[in-house]
Amino acid sequence: MKQIILAAGYATRLYPLTENTPKPLLPVGNKPMVEHVIENTAAVGTIDHTYVVTNNKFAGQFTDWLTGYEHTHPDFKGTIINDNTISNDDRLGAIGDLHLVLNQEDIHDDILVVAGDNLITGDLNEFGQCCSESQGPVLGVYDVGSHEEAKKYGVVTVDEAGKITGFEEKPPKPQSTLIGIALYYYPPPVIPEIFRYLEEGNNPDQPGRLIQWLYPNQPVQTALIPGQWLDIGSKETLETAKQLFADR
Repeated sequence: MKQIILAAGYATRLYPLTENTPKPLLPVGNKPMVEHVIENTAAVGTIDHTYVVTNNKFAGQFTDWLTGYEHTHPDFKGTIINDNTISNDDRLGAIGDLHLVLNQEDIHDDILVVAGDNLITGDLNEFGQCCSESQGPVLGVYDVGSHEEAKKYGVVTVDEAGKITGFEEKPPKPQSTLIGIALYYYPPPVIPEIFRYLEEGNNPDQPGRLIQWLYPNQPVQTALIPGQWLDIGSKETLETAKQLFADR
């Protein structure tokens, strides 16, 4: 399995913290955020290579980080992919970046796609088990506990077997409190569909839109993520994450 970590955003909402440092390399607890992500996803299955896709502004910092990380973690194999964008104005979008990695690296393997700022306190063993049993895509879902909170995210409805029956981005009246998070498993047959999604002119940003496009045409399984999930989009959630991971 190949892992693709999405880390090409500019995180302008966190300025000045992220003006000269990429968000996934901000320290949380005793290590950069991205290292917590890597430790979490290791439970999903055997990942033989990790690709971190970033932008031209931060590619050098990620390269320096990877050199140090591989030195202390000799079994880890990684590659930094520069999407050559320089600002929010010319960014490729999350799905555009995913397409870039798949195309440039000629990947035809199972892929695990995760945002570099998604922090989870629980383990991902059950998500990994779901991936190994599924014949199709798997989406990580999290219960935010209230319909009001769900309005901020991509809201998912599922059947008794956990397959997606509905997906709506930031709905004014959510049908559930389950949201899709930026954690996706795609088996090899889905890769051509990612290419087709973009060829048809669909939105290259917001990775959940790919799931929204996929599920009416093929079954998409969900797996409930345990523990606490944090999408680091503000200074407040960053401080919460630092407190949660302080002892790790």
